[in-house]
Amino acid sequence: MLRGCLLAAFALTGPSALAAPLPSPADAPTASALSPAQMDQAWQRATARYEPERKVLLAKVAQGDAMGPFRPDWISLAHYRAPAWFGAAKFGIFIHWGVYAVPAFANEWYPRNMYDGRTREHAHQLGTYGGLTQRGYKDFVAGFKAQHWDPAAWARLFRQAGARYVVQVAEHSDGFAMYDSRLSRWTAAKMGPKRDVVAALERAVRAEGLRFGLSSHRAEHDWFFDHGRELASDVNDPACADLYGPAVSHFLQDGDQDLEQDWTYVSPAYVGDWLARTAELEAYYRPDLIYLDWWVGHPAFRDALAELLAYYFNHGSRRGGVVLNYKLHALPNGGGVLDVERGQLGGIQATPWQTDTTISNDSWGYVAHDSYRSATSIIQLLADVVSKNGNLLLDIGPRPDGSIVPQEQVVLREIGQWLATNGAAIYDSRPWRVYGEGPTAPAAGAFKEQLARPYTASDFRFTRNKDMLYAIELGWPDDGTVLIHSITPADRVQDVRLLGSPTPVRWQSTGQGLVLHVGARPAGPAAFVFAIRTATDTP
Repeated sequence: MLRGCLLAAFALTGPSALAAPLPSPADAPTASALSPAQMDQAWQRATARYEPERKVLLAKVAQGDAMGPFRPDWISLAHYRAPAWFGAAKFGIFIHWGVYAVPAFANEWYPRNMYDGRTREHAHQLGTYGGLTQRGYKDFVAGFKAQHWDPAAWARLFRQAGARYVVQVAEHSDGFAMYDSRLSRWTAAKMGPKRDVVAALERAVRAEGLRFGLSSHRAEHDWFFDHGRELASDVNDPACADLYGPAVSHFLQDGDQDLEQDWTYVSPAYVGDWLARTAELEAYYRPDLIYLDWWVGHPAFRDALAELLAYYFNHGSRRGGVVLNYKLHALPNGGGVLDVERGQLGGIQATPWQTDTTISNDSWGYVAHDSYRSATSIIQLLADVVSKNGNLLLDIGPRPDGSIVPQEQVVLREIGQWLATNGAAIYDSRPWRVYGEGPTAPAAGAFKEQLARPYTASDFRFTRNKDMLYAIELGWPDDGTVLIHSITPADRVQDVRLLGSPTPVRWQSTGQGLVLHVGARPAGPAAFVFAIRTATDTP
């Protein structure tokens, strides 16, 4: 009987799709039987065939490190500056699309949690598909067909949404590459869609005049499937190790954001493979941006991370500059562009930064019966982030067939319509002397979105663009009168208009601030932009 990773994939249509194979010793739990080093050695043996190509890629990295102007050390890398295009772009689209869209349950960490006996994902997996010796994560690959995928239609939608750059997940923590990796057979080019998804989307995105980026979540693949070793599952099968990775125990002592207290085993071989697989993105796709998930901040990756950055920045400097996004404290300040996941910062930053969040209320990838954020909430977030010198990277999760959920499309187009009218306050803008005013200040830091409170008509965010000051009101006054305290007589206001409205705005400059008589609320999302001209360029 065909079984295990030798199948690679079969059509998964439900619990009765294939008769359950008999358990085999290869499925037996190994968490207590093997040391982390032995787990890693099994992965090394399973991927040994790719060693020649790894050496080729690591040689490319070494050559790039020697090119200059950057060296692979942190003193040199601290001289990095984000290219002008990134600071001007302000809004991008993130795409989490992969095999995890097939089960379409909970979120994109289903591949990990389906093996954890304490989770609802595990209960769902057993109740829907049977035991983990019968259905492992590998068996979802056949259901990831992308049969309705149209990369050109995606790119048009992203442009209509007002995005200036697009970031595709090249490889999530599940170990399945969405590009034609030379270091794995578990790729979209060889299985599932049997297309180089990254290459096709890159061409379509650039054809629409947008910048193209890629993300890698490969670092945490070292331990991502560790729960599969705690029970009978295909993660224990050495024949599957080239997909499931070392699957060593994730051993941390102070939460997963404090990587100084993460003692998970990481072999030099795994770090070298991570460096080669991440270098593939630059070597073969030339992305304008690379986004690295947080676990690259683990101390084991520090030297390899410096090598990657020097290689990427040196090549990127020859095409106008590139962006490297990092989280938390994975890099020293200035070594890349900080990304704050599901959160905001508390004030104006001296250098560009980025918030990334998802249009879904629950998941970065597609899940069935999901709920979605409103265009208003996303536009208000965009205004807050841009007022502090940041960008917003908004994620969507397409279905496994390549279609984008209609409700996501509606929200994206509503954002695009708002930007078509109000984009002067966003694109190419810079912060004003204060980022905003009002009673609603978002909690600063990553993963603080759940603490957000609704904005009011007294909440404003400010930007400047050329000779114009923009005040973005995040609500509308019931009495039709607005008071902006931060704009004083010393600013010498000359004219005020509401973008998108032909009706003049009556205004008065008083000792309390700028008073606007605005009347009835216009249609559209609750973010209303007043363009304010002053006698001089107000600092």
